[in-house]
Amino acid sequence: MTASAPLNPRAHHDTRASLLVQDPRTKARNATEKRFRAYGLSAIVLALLALVWLLISIFGNGLPAFKQSFITMPVTLDAALLDKGGKRDPADLAKATTIAYGKLLASALQAEIAAKGIDIGAIKPKDLAKMISEESPATLRNRVLADPALIGTTVQVTVLASGRIDGYYKGRVTMESAALDKNTSPEQLALADKLKTAGVLSMQVNPGFLTMPDASDKRPEAAGLGVAIMGSIYMMLVVLVLALPIGVAASVYLEEFAPKNKITDLIEVNIANLAAVPSIVYGILGLSIFINFAGLPQSAPIVGGLVLTLMTLPRIIIPTRAALKAVPPSIRDAALGVGASRLQTITHHVLPLAMPGILTGTIIGLAQALGETAPLLLIGMVAFVRDFPGAPPEGLFDPASALPVQIYNWTQRGDPGFVERASGAIIVLLVFLIAMNAVAIYFRRKFERRW
Repeated sequence: MTASAPLNPRAHHDTRASLLVQDPRTKARNATEKRFRAYGLSAIVLALLALVWLLISIFGNGLPAFKQSFITMPVTLDAALLDKGGKRDPADLAKATTIAYGKLLASALQAEIAAKGIDIGAIKPKDLAKMISEESPATLRNRVLADPALIGTTVQVTVLASGRIDGYYKGRVTMESAALDKNTSPEQLALADKLKTAGVLSMQVNPGFLTMPDASDKRPEAAGLGVAIMGSIYMMLVVLVLALPIGVAASVYLEEFAPKNKITDLIEVNIANLAAVPSIVYGILGLSIFINFAGLPQSAPIVGGLVLTLMTLPRIIIPTRAALKAVPPSIRDAALGVGASRLQTITHHVLPLAMPGILTGTIIGLAQALGETAPLLLIGMVAFVRDFPGAPPEGLFDPASALPVQIYNWTQRGDPGFVERASGAIIVLLVFLIAMNAVAIYFRRKFERRW
């Protein structure tokens, strides 16, 4: 019996059919794959370069905001000027205005310059006083009112230098620009160099950037984020207290208890649509309902928190439902099989297993709410606020600002010092966002369970 002939007699003699030699189609497919990988790698490199450029720009402009020019000198608190009655009565001490304290600081600076043997040239005393920030007299006044025993003594004080002097050491002000600026002069900048050499003027870390309130347009060196940070914290507390329980409860009902019909389908579609609604629409809704209808005060953290709660709810419900769906049905069946009720099954088994996804979605939703600006602008949180809000719950109804709104506010001001402040505030906001995302990652890994 003869062997059957091969189907392709030339297969044993045609070297092009060898597995070691690529045919044209294989070469084209491999070339396409290489191009696709090159496109993806190029996109990643471009994205990283854009991110690096953005961070360099922000940190390059914002890090100087955490340092400030200060003038250190002894100041004699003349009792005849600050407490004419000599009774140390708080009501009488409060009558001494910042003008009186400004005169004391100006006289102290002249005396310190004379003691150091520094030649001021043709600088007039009123121009010398302009080298001190207009915020410094108020700072010294608050210190004296807090401790009246200082009156009549000589104390060492460290006060802010003016914005132009500070800008000179940060590269915003030059001798050429000072010659055209009515708020400073080249002679003042030259004197500042002498004061720095003598140790009277120095660049120091400025904790007041994080603790002081906002300042007027003429005092960029004194502007701080204190009120904005407090306002953001209060709003996040409102969002956390309202959005987390409501969002989780709605998710549990829709996923575990609600019947599958057209009504629940409509609700699910609307939740998905609400997650994509522009944030400014929520601001219009908050202005109409919470301020115009309910009569809540403008620029209050409670209103901002309620608006952000409405905006955050869909962003919590969607990942929470996804986390509940990820729990294997066998766990529910096993719990029900040993006699547990549906509520016991959910609270004792499903929710603990879904907790990593729930916490992650909640924290990311809060982080997104922290960076929102448009809805807060519509409810009046762009107002200039100097006073810190009180402690909760009363403080929730006091005027306040927020970090993203404060950044927007500073970018609208003309002095370049506020642009530096805005970049510094962006760094603070980025730190908050990174910290919140790090907490989300920590909780996800801590509570994550494998099955």
